[in-house]
Amino acid sequence: MAECFLIEFFSHSPQDTFSLGQRIASFLTAGSVVALKGELGSGKTYLVKGIAKGLGITETITSPTYTIISEYQSSPVLYHIDAYRLLNDEDFENLGGGEIINSGGISLIEWSERIPKSLPSELITIILKITGPGSRLIQINGLEKI
Repeated sequence: MAECFLIEFFSHSPQDTFSLGQRIASFLTAGSVVALKGELGSGKTYLVKGIAKGLGITETITSPTYTIISEYQSSPVLYHIDAYRLLNDEDFENLGGGEIINSGGISLIEWSERIPKSLPSELITIILKITGPGSRLIQINGLEKI
């Protein structure tokens, strides 16, 4: 496995976050699992929207807080998972989450810290930190470059 580094970006607007998502998409491959972490309103879903656009998805991307798992047709399939309402890893497994993240699709998991035992060892972690009204520090670990 190639060496990976912590990469930091500063986003000054939602459009910056969206554009970064589009760039990230080009580095994702079948089987990629991305753990998204950050407080409410930090831009996780906006980053997912950019990744989806970068994968060629034209559907409207919304937060799957209530559906928990949304599937979008692309090659490979994109799974957008929101673990916010899950109590633990067992809840995730009961929903078929383990099968999904091992299906060969691309899995983007918001609130991934709620299901730590379900996450694979080869993982891309993206942490979004609010630094101001429209600005964010975005830290990416697990990619060779971007």
